[in-house]
Amino acid sequence: MAGHSKWNNIKQRKGAQDAKRGKIFQKHSKEIYQAAKDGGADPDMNASLRLAIDKAKANNMPNDNIDRAIKRATDAGQGDDYKEIIYEGYGPNGVAVLVHCLTDNVNRTATNVRVAFDRNGGSLGEKGSVGYMFDRKGYIAIAREGLDVDEDTMLMNVLEAGGEDMETSDDVFEIYTEAHDFAAVRDALREAEFDLDQAELSMIPQTTVELPEDKLIQFEKMIDALEDDDDVNDIYHNAEL
Repeated sequence: MAGHSKWNNIKQRKGAQDAKRGKIFQKHSKEIYQAAKDGGADPDMNASLRLAIDKAKANNMPNDNIDRAIKRATDAGQGDDYKEIIYEGYGPNGVAVLVHCLTDNVNRTATNVRVAFDRNGGSLGEKGSVGYMFDRKGYIAIAREGLDVDEDTMLMNVLEAGGEDMETSDDVFEIYTEAHDFAAVRDALREAEFDLDQAELSMIPQTTVELPEDKLIQFEKMIDALEDDDDVNDIYHNAEL
């Protein structure tokens, strides 16, 4: 993880995501709905639901939207059923890409994802073709602005909470945890009254790839096409944006 700043990529995409706020809420609603349908409506007893809610709140999704998605999942009667699918492939310049989807129509989703890759200098790969390049980790970002804590003190807090690693830049502390420790570390830092700007389970690349300008533009078009797809929930890659 040394030398990789997930925060830089998050900031790079934030402006584009703000313009797609309604679509992002729709995707969160679907994820919350399926988690509640599979494991029940109580986030204290349903870890998947709690993570889905936390992710939605991190994108400023209103509580009313969250409550409606849970209610729809737990109301009597038949509802939608979504299947989770992970596509693996390569973007321009050999960038490794993982696309996590939640869909009620596998054929539609597969076609749309393939088109997004093919039209933008990429190609879909077989299962396992790039997944080994990523590690599933907990990721927490804490902005340093207005925070009266130095790096050594912050690192001590992170380690005491059970965190695995921390990277520091001028504007953010980036904290990494083992996947199974993520919830405990997140909750411990919240109890210590730190404001978490980002807290999620993520796929962290083991190495990163820099893109020349022409390939970067092409790659961003591919990411935009994938993000525009209603069935695509998360995209992970090893490009340095």
